[in-house]
Amino acid sequence: MALTSEATTLWFGDLQSGSGTTSLDSSDAAEFPVSWQARSVGEVGKTNPEELLGAAHSACYSMALSNALTGNGTPPESLQVTAAVTFVPGEGIKGSHLLVSAKVAGISEDDFQRLAADAKANCPVSQALAGIPITLEASLA
Repeated sequence: MALTSEATTLWFGDLQSGSGTTSLDSSDAAEFPVSWQARSVGEVGKTNPEELLGAAHSACYSMALSNALTGNGTPPESLQVTAAVTFVPGEGIKGSHLLVSAKVAGISEDDFQRLAADAKANCPVSQALAGIPITLEASLA
């Protein structure tokens, strides 16, 4: 059964001085202020599409790696995943870097790295981002 999730952005004004809000409609979990300033140079208290994309990528990757580790008979105690998505104004999104720290008992470094790389390749958000470089830095804590 397919699940369609929705988010809505309300934008007011031009690109440079305008701003808006992005709401997570399906879950009604949050509403975030957005602006070009937040996207192009960073602005405390406001988000941007790349930060939201990073949230999606880190959450998806965490689920994929947890599933792979569990399937290996070594379920994780914890995973900390950061997705750093780079945006260059005028050029676009240049990549996503996954930084992973995992607490996993009973797994070899080689098996962990193999499963981490497999999760990167097979996470649905990674697959949706196939047009950009995705890098991975994974370590056992």
